[in-house]
Amino acid sequence: MPTGRSAHYLDGRTATRHHVTLTVTPAALHIAMSNGSAKQWPYDEIRQTQGTYRGEPVRLEFGPEPAEAIVISTAALLDDIHETAPTLARHFHNPARRNARIGWTLCAAVVVAIMAVTLYRWGIPGVASAATPYVPVAWEDSLGRQVVAHLAPETQQCRDPERLRKLDHIVQTLAATHPASPYRITLSVVDEPTVNAFAAPGGRVVILRGLLEQTASPEQLAGVLAHELQHVYQRHTTKAILEQTTATLLLSAVSGDMAGGLAWGLEGARAMGSLHYSRTHEMEADIEALRMMQAARLDPAAMIAAYGTMERGAQDHAAPPDFLSTHPNMGERLATLIALAGPPPSDTQRLLPGEDWKDIRSLCRIQASGRSASAPPELS
Repeated sequence: MPTGRSAHYLDGRTATRHHVTLTVTPAALHIAMSNGSAKQWPYDEIRQTQGTYRGEPVRLEFGPEPAEAIVISTAALLDDIHETAPTLARHFHNPARRNARIGWTLCAAVVVAIMAVTLYRWGIPGVASAATPYVPVAWEDSLGRQVVAHLAPETQQCRDPERLRKLDHIVQTLAATHPASPYRITLSVVDEPTVNAFAAPGGRVVILRGLLEQTASPEQLAGVLAHELQHVYQRHTTKAILEQTTATLLLSAVSGDMAGGLAWGLEGARAMGSLHYSRTHEMEADIEALRMMQAARLDPAAMIAAYGTMERGAQDHAAPPDFLSTHPNMGERLATLIALAGPPPSDTQRLLPGEDWKDIRSLCRIQASGRSASAPPELS
């Protein structure tokens, strides 16, 4: 025997609700009115306008506008209709499928998350790598000038011409191993105690005073500079900027804020402070830098020694130098470089022979003493 369910009936002309009893039959919905009359609504002429979501009352409408309506608080009526007249009830929401739909929704969310991670981890880097060769050198040069102006303004640069000339000799010795490169390598030194260096697009290399003063010889500085130069030659910085901008624009496209995403991406590329090279790029820069040292007939042991010095300095501080904090494990890097370096070469050359390296690396301190009457602290 079909179960009767209490509901409210609206005639479509007034807001008065009438209590009725609903009975589901194979062909139509039977409505028993409180005054003793009855109505038959064929299922194929009924429209469901509410009741799709959990907790929402079910509203069924019948006839032309203003339509008659039935409102019932439970979705069990829909279950009854699907069970009694499955063929005629296809256009009604089926609560029995709600759990399955939730499951499919969760599965879809997981798939989307996996796709997003895959896109971020492999897709975006792949797009950036494919696009990098087509980036004009002039664009990189322009962006590099902006980056240096932002992170290494002239007011903070150490400008002693004679000592800078000697440091530039180290850079050009390394750059001579890449004669076909389209980049003109330039070096800037910033009066900042942080132990760090970075390569900007277009061949601009910046080292901070803290790193310069950590080096014990021109060859040790050459090892660090060779690493940064390889970021230039391998175009790692350009790839990193393209990855960041692509990810930002993609996120903005999903959120609909393309203008804000473009502005944020370009600012991030300009500042470059939040860019980190991938582990693969860092290892590639290490290996190619060692080969660059060998091609320039410089002892690669000096590069390994410079890394070791910075690693030991990191052990004496709560946090490692910035040059190490964004790089792969230094122990692994040193082991790889030592294995690749092989036995000590017999035909190495010395950089800046006869020069006082302690004096050269103090160029920022000497410049500061020229601006102040106070004596500069002794370098260790």
